[in-house]
Amino acid sequence: MTTRRDLLVGALCLGGAGAAYALEPRRRVSLLGRRSLASIIPYRFGSYTARDVSDLIAPREDSLAAQLYGQTIGRVYSSSSGGPEIMMLLAYGDTQDDKLQLHRPEICYPFFGYAIMQSQAVEIEIARGVTIPGRSLIARAPDRQETILYWSRLGQYLPETHLQQQEDRLVTAFRGDIADGVLARFSVADADPQVSIAAMNALIPELIQAMPANSRDVLIGSQRAEALARVA
Repeated sequence: MTTRRDLLVGALCLGGAGAAYALEPRRRVSLLGRRSLASIIPYRFGSYTARDVSDLIAPREDSLAAQLYGQTIGRVYSSSSGGPEIMMLLAYGDTQDDKLQLHRPEICYPFFGYAIMQSQAVEIEIARGVTIPGRSLIARAPDRQETILYWSRLGQYLPETHLQQQEDRLVTAFRGDIADGVLARFSVADADPQVSIAAMNALIPELIQAMPANSRDVLIGSQRAEALARVA
């Protein structure tokens, strides 16, 4: 049985024209399709309401971010039951290749003057027995601290590290696919990290379950969307 590792090693060992042909993308794979990202993400659900801050994070038309992400959403969610406000940033790109790849927060935050004080892999539970492989960070600047919880999707993969993202992109390219991708980042500023993580872990499952069932795969991939539908 051919495994993902076999495919990766095989791709790395190929040379010359054979490798160039194998890695030439030939088929576009998009889980979002023609829908807008904003149309499938609810503003209100349970005790939560959001205000839109997309204008504050929209990339300049001539920037690399504008090339990377065809759609971005910025919202701040608050709960009527209390707790800290939670910033959500969703960034979607329909092409993930050598030049255009999702920027992971642990890599891009230092460019904005933050030091990464903590970075660890986590499993974000969205329903009983259904989890998302993600990452939690604590990023600190001289006048600000953020606690961050995020995950990324590249095609049907949810890579936990930059290296895994590179491997997943290579396997996808070896299959001849041009995959889409999404970065889902949640953060709380200047609050106790444990309180912040707990608040985000409460929000995320409700947010995903409040999405249309046929659109959840855009954030979490088809396998987990199907598993969620079975237990929801």
